[in-house]
Amino acid sequence: MVDWSGGNDRGLRPKKDAIWACVARAGRAEEPQYLRNRQVAEDWLAKLIAAERAAGRRVLAGFDFPFGYPQGFAGALTGKANPFALWDWFEARIKDAPDTNNRFDLAAEINLMFGGKGPFWANGLQNRDIEGLGRTKTDYANPFPERRAAEKLAKGAFTCWQMAGAGAVGSQVFMGLPVLARLRRRFGVRVWPFEPLSGDVAFVEIWPSLTLGAGPEGRIKDAWQVEEVARTVSSLSPEKLQVMLTVEAPEEGWIFGLGHEDALRHAAAQPPLLSNNCFALPPGVDWTPVAEALAHLKAGLSPVAEVTDLPVAAAVGHVAARDVVAQRSNPPLPNTAVDGYGFAGGRGEGVHVLPVAQMRAAAGDAPQVLPDGHAMRVLTGAALPDGVDTVVLQEDVTLNAGQIAFRGPVKQGANARAAGEDAVAGTVVLDKGVRIGAPEIALLSATGVTDVPVHRPLRVAVVSTGAELVPAGQAARDGQIFDANRPMLLEMIRRFGHVPVDMGIAPDDRTALAQTLSDAAGKAQVILTSGGASAGDEDHVSALLKDAGRMTLWRIAVKPGRPLALGIWKGAPVFGLPGNPVAAMVCALIFARPALAQLAGETWPEPQAFMVPAAFSKNKKPGRSEFLRARLRNGAAEVFASEGSGRISGLSWADGLVELPHEAAQIVPGDPVRYLPFGSFGL
Repeated sequence: MVDWSGGNDRGLRPKKDAIWACVARAGRAEEPQYLRNRQVAEDWLAKLIAAERAAGRRVLAGFDFPFGYPQGFAGALTGKANPFALWDWFEARIKDAPDTNNRFDLAAEINLMFGGKGPFWANGLQNRDIEGLGRTKTDYANPFPERRAAEKLAKGAFTCWQMAGAGAVGSQVFMGLPVLARLRRRFGVRVWPFEPLSGDVAFVEIWPSLTLGAGPEGRIKDAWQVEEVARTVSSLSPEKLQVMLTVEAPEEGWIFGLGHEDALRHAAAQPPLLSNNCFALPPGVDWTPVAEALAHLKAGLSPVAEVTDLPVAAAVGHVAARDVVAQRSNPPLPNTAVDGYGFAGGRGEGVHVLPVAQMRAAAGDAPQVLPDGHAMRVLTGAALPDGVDTVVLQEDVTLNAGQIAFRGPVKQGANARAAGEDAVAGTVVLDKGVRIGAPEIALLSATGVTDVPVHRPLRVAVVSTGAELVPAGQAARDGQIFDANRPMLLEMIRRFGHVPVDMGIAPDDRTALAQTLSDAAGKAQVILTSGGASAGDEDHVSALLKDAGRMTLWRIAVKPGRPLALGIWKGAPVFGLPGNPVAAMVCALIFARPALAQLAGETWPEPQAFMVPAAFSKNKKPGRSEFLRARLRNGAAEVFASEGSGRISGLSWADGLVELPHEAAQIVPGDPVRYLPFGSFGL
């Protein structure tokens, strides 16, 4: 998506009112590109189209200027009621260099062809009047309709006859159509809505302000808008895209999305879908070390939780979806940190005497004007007048006959807070991906933020699998066991800050399990299963994901655990955890917990670890990481007596995990080991 410009070269540094472009794929936008002039932009576009075509991909390129004029103009100017004849007419006559172009002269020439009073107006040259092109609409007459049908429906859209001034698009049309005409011929581009989009490259007309405002403070509007439009349009399904492209406007052209604004806004609020290969491991990878497995998850996953705006008071517990900017500095004005007397500048050694003005400043009072050379009474939190930058404590002052005396030295700025020393208006005070708690609410409130863009809570479905399982409290036959994993995982999800969705127990029946997964995908954005994640006869989770063509079986070099089935079921990522409770909990903590956080919009969380002395001995073999149930006693880490994955009592006994490295290790009491308390995972 491209925001165009009809002006001259804008220089090396990114600026507003320049050409900005952004590429997006599957709802993920790349960094917006600043293109300093039209020559640079045309070259960039040609290289992009050639590269995408060579890679076998299709391109939908949008440009934010009209592709045609109101009905009748093309025929009157070129003799053909054909928009491409108009494109070629402009290409043959426009002279364009980085520092100058003839757009205003050409507009005047066209006006003179039709009587000299229109259809174009607004000469933007400050140093030269042009016959036939007025600076305003004085004595203006337009022989053609003032607006296209699209502009009549698009509230706030400007007419294409205006060549300069706020909101004008006339110059963009003059300087944009020649570039599009050349690219169209070079690459065989199909142009909407003038011709069927049967090729691999299409041009469409866009107007970002159709659904977007100015954007977040601190960002260049044009850059932000092309990023948002590109991200949104690239996320549309083929069906929705086809509906929006079904338009009849063979001469004037049309604005993409006009009449479908609500659908575009809805699409803009949705996170991108996960790519088909988000869980894929590199070729040849078999047993995956823990660190590599975590790196693959971190690189492959992106937020799937929806975005909404909430009042600050209601945002606690939610994840910031975008950077949040301070609307007001904190403190907004310089103020005093103590009760005392304020004056201008510091003072050196010795005794100093200052007359006291008959005024006082308390917290909440409007700033006053202090006479030069005077001091004034100030109370903690009071805004200081201009020039007052230093405060001496009242305990260090004697007051007599309208004067204060105090002993120096007193450093300039003592006991005073500078405006914005905590946060400056226009700067980021809350980073995207932070889960908002009480401290963040305090900072947002203090800096004047009223609404926060946040992700809605992630919904995580939990499914237990296995014919041997029955819910706790129900009658169990011989050979059956009570389901411990599901209640454990549901509570872990709640503690992680997500919404748990209980899908019950699925039997060892592939059809029934498929239905359960489908139901889960309809109710939640992520699915956690336990059991059936390996490659045995009754491992139906991995079998179903494999049959759907969306499964990667990760054999992770970890104890307890090893098999971790990862895949996509009806658009929802599935984490197939081991069936043994200890392995299920460890894999949920180490792998699912950070992955769920990133899917929820959070920055990837790392558990807080501590190096502590070991209170145990162990001869560890190389080849896999090990996580031992552990607890701290007297400053040292004890480990549970058994390492069996079915010993659930060890989870209750422990208050954390000891992580042993992938390499061989000989642990004796007193050796430092890495301890991860359950609290660092949010439990």
